[in-house]
Amino acid sequence: MTSPLMLSTEQYLVPSLPTIWFGVVLFTLAMYVALDGFDFGIGMLYATRDEHDRETLLAAFGPVWDANEVWLVAFGTTLLAAFPPIYSRLLSEHYLLAIAIVMGLVFRGVSPELREQRDDDDWQRICDRLFVFGSTITPLLLGTLVGSWIFGTPALSAPSLLTGIGLVALSLASGAAFVAAKTRGSLAADMVRYGTASTLSYLGGVVVLLTVVLWTDPVGVRSLLLTPSAVAVVLGSVLLGVGGIVLARRGRHRLWFASTVGLSALLVALVARLLYPTIYPASGLTIEGAVVSPLALNLVTVLGLPVLVLVLWYFKFLYDVFAGPIDEQGAEGGY
Repeated sequence: MTSPLMLSTEQYLVPSLPTIWFGVVLFTLAMYVALDGFDFGIGMLYATRDEHDRETLLAAFGPVWDANEVWLVAFGTTLLAAFPPIYSRLLSEHYLLAIAIVMGLVFRGVSPELREQRDDDDWQRICDRLFVFGSTITPLLLGTLVGSWIFGTPALSAPSLLTGIGLVALSLASGAAFVAAKTRGSLAADMVRYGTASTLSYLGGVVVLLTVVLWTDPVGVRSLLLTPSAVAVVLGSVLLGVGGIVLARRGRHRLWFASTVGLSALLVALVARLLYPTIYPASGLTIEGAVVSPLALNLVTVLGLPVLVLVLWYFKFLYDVFAGPIDEQGAEGGY
């Protein structure tokens, strides 16, 4: 008796299923970079505002903040489900970095809640600083981890640290664009100024990073960077970044925010190009060598992908409900 194909121990549902799951893993990473990226950016911008504007910033992303972090869980879950050796190596070889990222997430997660527990200026000042610190250090360390992953370099190396700094600048740009799209007046105008500076910093950082990588050629990545697809992604990022600045200055803030989402997607696309067909350059592990057995991947596909589609539908619903502008007087707009 022939077993149903989905339960086969020897064949994938489709021959390219491991590559499809490589794409799924990086899709969840792109969603996290784009959505929690603007959360991080708003947390950094929090340091530049007065008490009233801070309430507005928190109201701008409050309804979606916790939900956005789901994509970090989705990234870890899909990576563990499809490529457990990579999940294990990433966490074990970057143990201290992973713990520091968790601590950064904890700082930014609990500080706004603790702030409301005491009507004391010193206490609230400490909580505010922890919120800004957590919002800054988390993307810096996440970017450093990703840089170490794709370039096969130690965390304390120029390529890894420059990747982290680039993610901080990109998060700041997307945070400014999101706030500008949700507000009006002087606050939106200030966001255009911050967003322009951070976008230019991001593009400049990408140029410096690529120069360092081309010069040092870690794990032979230079040949991949010079392929037409990688060059197209880099040029696309420059055009999208410059286009976003033009849109910001013309008051097209929603399109400006969309352009920062595109920048996040192109950043992860570049990561995918530099990894494929390997998935852990430092060890030489390929997608085919790190993926789970056909039976396991077939079952994960049948059971897991519908859940991912449901999550995507929920996010569309969530963002549609809270799509409105902020009521800056009551800081309760959009919902």
